[in-house]
Amino acid sequence: MPLTDVRHWVFDLDNTLYPRTCRLFDQIDVLITAYVADITGLDPVPARKLQKEFYRDHGTTLRGLMATREVDPHHFLSKVHNIDYTPVQPAPELIAAIKALPGQKLIFTNADVGHAEAVIDRLGGKDIFDGIFGIVEADFEPKPFRRPYEKFMSEHNVDPKTAAMFEDMEKNLLTAHEIGMRTVHVIPGDDFEDDSLEDFELERKDDHEHVHHVTNDIAQFLQAFGQR
Repeated sequence: MPLTDVRHWVFDLDNTLYPRTCRLFDQIDVLITAYVADITGLDPVPARKLQKEFYRDHGTTLRGLMATREVDPHHFLSKVHNIDYTPVQPAPELIAAIKALPGQKLIFTNADVGHAEAVIDRLGGKDIFDGIFGIVEADFEPKPFRRPYEKFMSEHNVDPKTAAMFEDMEKNLLTAHEIGMRTVHVIPGDDFEDDSLEDFELERKDDHEHVHHVTNDIAQFLQAFGQR
C-alpha cells in the first residue's frame, strides 16, 4: 500500500524509534521481573514465568498485576522506567526524516509519557512530535486491544484512512490494519538474536495481510519515501 497520501504518522516507541540492538528495553525487562518477584514473593525464575504469562494473557505485565494484585500502576511505571538512557544514541538522520514528513507526527506507546520523552530527548527529537499517547492516556489498556487505538485517534483527530503506523510488535499492527491504517513492521537486523523473547512474542501470522511494509531502518525507509 502506498504512503503518498499519509498525513498522520504514528510511531511506537520501544524497539521501534531506537534500535533493539541498544538493549534499552532489557533494563526495563529486568526491573519488571524484579517488581513481579517483589509483589508476589516469588523467586526470579517463577516470577519471570508469571511476568510472561501476564504479558501474553493481559497485553502487558502491568495489566496482569492490576487485575490480580491491585497494583498501583503509577508506582509500577516509576519503578520499571528508572533506567539508564545513555544506550540510546542521537539519531539525526531519523529525526530529520520524521521532521520532513507531511502532517502529524505522533507516538503511540504502551509505556508512559515520561519514558517516551526521555527516549526522544536522547534521539535529539524533542520538538518534532505533535503528541504522545501513552499507557496512562489509554487508561492502562494496552495495544493490541482496540479501545486504546480508538481513544488515541479520537484525542489526536487521526483519520485511520490517512494514517500509517510503525511498530516492532506484529500483533499490534493487526489492530492498526483492521481499523484502516497503513502498517510498517520495524524489525531488527538479520544478525540480531534476542533470547529474552518467548516463542509467542516472535510468532508471526501466516497471511501477513496486515503488514504492508517491512523495514529494519526507519530513517532509510522514510528517506526513500521522501524521494518519490
